[in-house]
This record gives sequence, C-alpha cells and structure tokens, in this order.
Amino acid sequence: MISFPNAKINLGLNIVEKRNDGFHNIETIFCPIDLTDSLEFIVLPNATNTKFSQSGMLIDGNPEDNLIMKAYRMIANDFKLPNLHIHLQKNIPFGAGLGGGSSDAAFMIMMLNDYFDLKLNENQMEKYAENLGSDCPFFIKNKPTFAYEKGTKFKPINLDLSDFNIVLIKPNIHVSTKEAYNNCQPHYPEIRLEELINQNVSNWKNNIKNDFELSIFKFYPEIKRIKEQLYEIGATYASMSGSGSSVFGLFKKDFNLPQIAFDNAFVWKGNFKL
Repeated sequence: MISFPNAKINLGLNIVEKRNDGFHNIETIFCPIDLTDSLEFIVLPNATNTKFSQSGMLIDGNPEDNLIMKAYRMIANDFKLPNLHIHLQKNIPFGAGLGGGSSDAAFMIMMLNDYFDLKLNENQMEKYAENLGSDCPFFIKNKPTFAYEKGTKFKPINLDLSDFNIVLIKPNIHVSTKEAYNNCQPHYPEIRLEELINQNVSNWKNNIKNDFELSIFKFYPEIKRIKEQLYEIGATYASMSGSGSSVFGLFKKDFNLPQIAFDNAFVWKGNFKL
C-alpha cells in the first residue's frame, strides 16, 4: 500500500501563554500544501520483526525512533498487526516547520486503518496521532484548520487560496523548536487569528504575524532576509512557517514570477492541497 503524506504551512502563529505542563498554548492556521513524501508498506508474513527503510533526504537517528515506526508499534500493540516492510521516500525537509514527520506518522495510522480494516473513525485516529506530536492530529482530516491550545484543538475554517501559488524556501539552517519557544514572549493577540484570516490576503502582511519570527530573525538574519526577498520579488504575503526555518511566499497565479535562486537552499514552487 502506498500514500503521499503532504506538508503544511502555518498562516500566522500566536504564542498565547505558557501552560502549567511546560507547553505553550498557541493559535495558528494549519494549511496543507502539495509538497509530499512517499510512504509504502508490504506485509512480511514470515518475518520476525518489522523493517523500516528510507531514501531521499537522509534522516539522522535510530529508525526505531522515527515517528512512522512509533505509529506502527502503537497501532500494532492494540490490534496485533503482522510485521511489515515500511519504506519512506523523504522529500519534505525536516527542521523546517512543515510538519513532514508528523504527516508521515498520521498517514501511517490512516494506511494501517484502511489496509487492515481496523474501523477507526477520524476522532479515534486523531487521538492516536496526538500521542505522537502536536502537529500529527491535523493531518488526519488534512484541511485548512484553526488550531488552538497546544495546537491539537481544531476548528474548521473556510479558506480559498486557489488563486495563489506558493514559493517555499528552506535554507540550510536548523532551528530547534525548544530554542524557539525559550526565546518567545507569550501574549494574547488583540484580534484572534480566526478573524484575521477572513481579511483579503493583501491585508495579511500588516496583520497576520508569526510570533517566532521576532526571536528567530534576531539569531538567524539569513531567514529574515529570505522573507524580505520574497516580498521584493512580488509576494502578496510571506512568512516563516512554524518555528522555521522554512519561509514561504504567496503569489497570485497570474503573477509573472521571476527566476529564484537561493544559495544552499531547498526551493519548491507549488500549490495548496485543495
């Protein structure tokens, strides 16, 4: 069985308050985009364990710690699944604020549910996904969503961005999510993001912010410069996604986009996942 886990971008991100459990309450708009990995598995009926392999962008660390394997073992523990050979073609940059690892894990849950007819509904799959990371549950429904609290409470929104293309730049910089949160100053916004997102996209530049940018740009001016360059070449709206380090720009589809080159950076041009 094969599927194509997609990335997401954050349209705005407000860090609202520090929680008693050490996490933060946030509000953001998760929006799926058409940048995808490729994830597949086959059943190994006579194998004594499940195997994981990958190609594409190299993922550091022990394969057993990969969120895909954690998702498999979590579901297999409850449903006595057979051993598998799981393969991931990694195309979504990690450490980028794009949710690629979370998407892979969520899609693994959905694939197992479909292939083995586990009869889990979306709410049940979201509960499993929440055990793996804050971004994971979003990818179960995988539609533009207002996310709040730890980013795991959702409210559907109507958002039509079909008139826009996306240019995504991921510089060769890794930003630690922990580092990003340690340097932020939580605050309640004057106007909630779920209201601001209803404005015309041309107004977003002055009104929709990513709170991580204030501290991240101070330590990594190269990321700030990418955002400035996207506006210089004609973006209607540009922002860092999540805690970085990727930056995206929205361009009207009838806009004549110039050639874009960023040294030592991953560059992707594509669309929203509709």
